[in-house]
Amino acid sequence: MASALEELQKDLEEVKVLLEKSTRKRVRDTLTSEKSKIEIEIKNKMQQKSQKKSELDNEKPAAVVAPLTTGYTVKISNYGWDQSDKFVKIYITLTGVHQVPTENVQVHFTERSFDLLVKNLNGKNYSMIVNNLLKPISVESSSKKVKTDTVIILCRKKAENTRWDYLTQVEKECKEKEKPSYDTETDPSEGLMNVLKKIYEDGDDDMKRTINKAWVESREKQAREDTEF
Repeated sequence: MASALEELQKDLEEVKVLLEKSTRKRVRDTLTSEKSKIEIEIKNKMQQKSQKKSELDNEKPAAVVAPLTTGYTVKISNYGWDQSDKFVKIYITLTGVHQVPTENVQVHFTERSFDLLVKNLNGKNYSMIVNNLLKPISVESSSKKVKTDTVIILCRKKAENTRWDYLTQVEKECKEKEKPSYDTETDPSEGLMNVLKKIYEDGDDDMKRTINKAWVESREKQAREDTEF
């Protein structure tokens, strides 16, 4: 189906043909006037078309650059760690991490913490923040390595040849709370009694009967030894 502009151009061509063939002044004046009207209408249509095209071009979005951070952030909770004389090494498994751009794997260190951010890995971001490291580290000498499906964080010990029993101070405090308390300045038997008391309180009925029986037998044996003495 022809457009309005094409129809006008055909009308203009026909008017031109009629003008060439006409000989009467009145007819020629009418055709000339009609020719001018059609030419003006064609000009207006072309301007409208050009303006519309320009508006559409302006509405086109600029080239979209994919942002580094897409999707949502996943908190990393699973990791492993070990140590050498100079480094504490933290191992984080992330499938495909070796395939992302180097700048997408970022680690920020302070003397007693580090935080890891992996951007745009399979449409997600991955974050791990560890505060209150057990001992100070050297910020300048700490670094990261990216291996196949693994990120290794290398925390350089400030004091070399020192052993870390825990990764963080919080972990140390939690573990020590779980240990039975022994007071070296008190009678050792009192520490043993505290341990037995905790076992008795936490135990089931069978455990309590066993401890009671052992306690009675121990007291009876001690009584006999005192009598013999």
